[in-house]
Amino acid sequence: MASLSPLFFSQHLTISASKLPKTHTKPTLILCRSSTQEQHYAHHTASVSETHFSDSVPGPDGTGPAAPTRGQRFLEHHRSLEAAKLVAEENSKFKKKKTKKEKPLKVSTAVASCYGCGAPLQTSELDAPGYVDSQTYELKRKHRQLRTVLCGRCRLLSHGHMITAVGGNGGYPGGKQFVTAEQLREKLSHLRHEKVLIVKLVDIVDFNGSFLARVRDLAGSNPIILVVTKVDLLPKGTDLNCVGDWVVEATTKKKLNVLSVHLTSSKSLVGIVGVASEIQKEKKGRDVYILGAANVGKSAFINALLKMMAQKDPAAAAAQKYKPIQSAVPGTTLGPIQINAFLGGGKIYDTPGVHLHHRQAAVVHSDDLPALAPQSRLRGQSVLVTLDNGTASKVKSNGLNGFSIFWGGLVRIDILKVLPETSLTFYGPKALQIQIVPTDKADEFYQKELGVLLVPPTRKEGADDWRGLEIERQLHISFKDVERPACDVAISGLGWICVEPVSKSIKISDPNIEETARELHLTVHVPKPVEIFVRPPLPVAKVGAEWYQYRELTEKEEEARPKCYF
Repeated sequence: MASLSPLFFSQHLTISASKLPKTHTKPTLILCRSSTQEQHYAHHTASVSETHFSDSVPGPDGTGPAAPTRGQRFLEHHRSLEAAKLVAEENSKFKKKKTKKEKPLKVSTAVASCYGCGAPLQTSELDAPGYVDSQTYELKRKHRQLRTVLCGRCRLLSHGHMITAVGGNGGYPGGKQFVTAEQLREKLSHLRHEKVLIVKLVDIVDFNGSFLARVRDLAGSNPIILVVTKVDLLPKGTDLNCVGDWVVEATTKKKLNVLSVHLTSSKSLVGIVGVASEIQKEKKGRDVYILGAANVGKSAFINALLKMMAQKDPAAAAAQKYKPIQSAVPGTTLGPIQINAFLGGGKIYDTPGVHLHHRQAAVVHSDDLPALAPQSRLRGQSVLVTLDNGTASKVKSNGLNGFSIFWGGLVRIDILKVLPETSLTFYGPKALQIQIVPTDKADEFYQKELGVLLVPPTRKEGADDWRGLEIERQLHISFKDVERPACDVAISGLGWICVEPVSKSIKISDPNIEETARELHLTVHVPKPVEIFVRPPLPVAKVGAEWYQYRELTEKEEEARPKCYF
């Protein structure tokens, strides 16, 4: 018999044929033949090739499995890397325990992952993602049902528990760090080399913070369908035509290969039909990858998409039985999840969320994450409306100058120079209350009320570990038209503040703009490393349609712009 050289992983671990993963590809032959035994090669090739990567033995010519798609190769590559790492960890633990003669616990290699989060199934670490008790694992493996297994972490998440599994964001991790943000990015690194269709999701409440500035590094030159989620959270009376034009303007400036823009709601199913039709039109035999920032709503979008596609496609109806898990925890999805949703071939892949260290979710404790996720329509909170009688009387004389506004314990805005009629309107989670105090007393107020009136962070114990609002940014905002807002100040991962030079709802005195410099001065404080964006105002509520102005386009610009649907 020909001698075979052992195959080594990067950890110098020898993998026997019995431990090799099973995946759906054709037989793969990897041999090292000695020169002295060349004559036996042909005789033994067939016996060696029996160690292949398929769940079933291929039949005669013409009846075997089809060639793997690019998506299958991507998934197999990811799973093989996970398999090598997991097997190496198990065997290293076994070597340390020389006194024990027990075999290391088996892990699933490339056979299956948890259908809820995509983490490779394992039976060794109870607190880690992908854990399944050994009896359940062996039973499912015996009956070839590992693809129907939900790991322990996903079961807890489905019951409302907040279990973080991603750390390393440079902020204040809320739980045990199982997976780093860099590792999740690495799992998506092969996308830019594949020919696929990208469905990129952006949260309308956190448009700038969730857009993925370096999306080219992930998507490459692949075509993109841009899906804007959670439009059902916009204030009542919002004109989606204006919002759609605003989104297209912002997207065009980023110079991406965007085919179309869709305003959607996974909760009310607004716009989902249009996305499904666009995917079917542009798929052209390619696999479809759902891409976006962590907690942007990818899993919820996929569930809504499958629900809509199931009406006409039996494959999508069958895929609904094993849907990705939804939760408010960033990083719920830890590995690519393959979904057979198309009857005519091709697959949908739910990918791990790209973790952005500059969002508020990266710095707050896991217990406070639900407070950052709005559950109902946003209602703008104007600081002039929330003032008590004593403070309001002081404001009347000089506007908001000399005051500081706290948005929970996460944002502080010092008003340095504004008009007496200037107002700030806050759009974000209702759990964050607005407090206003004189700037000279703001530091003392923050130290005293953090964790009490100023939440999150919740609880005084959690506030003791809080590093505070370490980033300070001065804003000089110019404006020309007093009939429309000057700008939005967007806080990454939280919401935005609309700055109106002259409030339409409350006018304290007749504005004398001619004698006043048309510039507003503010100082914004946020936790490190949360980012602050100054952008054109988003037209929301009924008043948004009144002041929003459509830009005149040339014929060339009209052709190049992606169309917006909802």
